[in-house]
Order: sequence, then structure tokens, then C-alpha cells
Amino acid sequence: MAFTQPPLPFDFNALEAYGMKGETFEYHYGKHHAAYVTNLNKLTDGTELADKSLEEVIQIAFKDSSKVGIFNNGAQVWNHSFFWNCLKPAGGGAPTGDLAAKINQDFGSFDKFKEEFSNAAATQFGSGWAWLIDDGGTLKVMKTPNAENPLAHGKKALLTLDVWEHAYYIDHRNARPAFIKNFLDQLVNWDFAAENYAKA
Repeated sequence: MAFTQPPLPFDFNALEAYGMKGETFEYHYGKHHAAYVTNLNKLTDGTELADKSLEEVIQIAFKDSSKVGIFNNGAQVWNHSFFWNCLKPAGGGAPTGDLAAKINQDFGSFDKFKEEFSNAAATQFGSGWAWLIDDGGTLKVMKTPNAENPLAHGKKALLTLDVWEHAYYIDHRNARPAFIKNFLDQLVNWDFAAENYAKA
């Protein structure tokens, strides 16, 4: 069973007014994400991993150094599919309900969470990701290099921001902090994070 690229949860141009151009998605979704799917299928075709779930492929390949190419492509398929759902038109602001209460409890305040998340995203050297995770019942911020994700480390992802340069170069050139701020102010989909928290 071949791995597939899920459709974007919005039109390519849906985030134009909120700081993310359609051109970004033409490349980021249409080229980068699509290439990871194609490469994963080539690498797993005819192997025992071809019939596993994407999550199983990630967890198996992460523990096997001979499968680093499979891990990198599989994890990047999962990471991007997850990331698109972390975005929405007119997003941003603050979470509500149980997730808001848990963020206040575990970080001290929403502003403290934003500070910690922004710092993780800004200081991830080179390519990688910043995450809000549920780690055994405690919310934490985590950053991972390259394709690594919380799933590989046995933790539950609630929210992520892609800080590979291809995620922001069209919109912000080399200004990663401006990209991070725009994500938190105008794009973050707290409803999706709350759904993930409810299932954690």
C-alpha cells in the first residue's frame, strides 16, 4: 500500500492575508512535501515496511541506522501533514478551555509558553522543528533537528512549527524570528492543538 500525500486543509492562497503566500505552498507542499512522499514509496517498495502505517515506519526506522533514508523521508511526510493542520486563516491568538488551563499550569502563563516556544524555534540550529508536546501528562516545548519528531521519541505532538528555511524564505527571507511571530500572531490553529490534547 503506497503512502500518499494528504490534501492541504485550505487553498494555496488561503493564508495570503496572514503572511504566508500561495507561492510558499506551491514549493513547500507541491515540491518538498510531495518529494518526501515519492522518496518514501521508492525506499519502502517491496520491503516489509511497505504495508506498515506511517507512524510504525517512523518508529521502526528511527531505531535502525541502516534505514536512515526511510526515517528521514517518512518523518518528513508525517511532520508536514501535521504542520499544515497547525495553520489556519485568521489563526493565532490564545487557546481556550482545557488546553489553555494546562498551558497555564505547566508553563506558568501563556506568555511564558510563547517565549519558550519562540526561543526553541529561533535557536534550532539549521533545519528542524519546534513542538508543543504532551510528555507523560506534562506539556513541554521540544525542538528537533532535521526530520526528527516527538513520535520517534515516544512523545505526543500537539503543535509544531517548521523552521527549515524553505518554510519561510519566500515570505520572510532569512528573518526566522519574524516568521515565528507571524505564526503565533496570525496562523496557529489552536483548535487542532486542543483536539490533539484531548486525545493525548
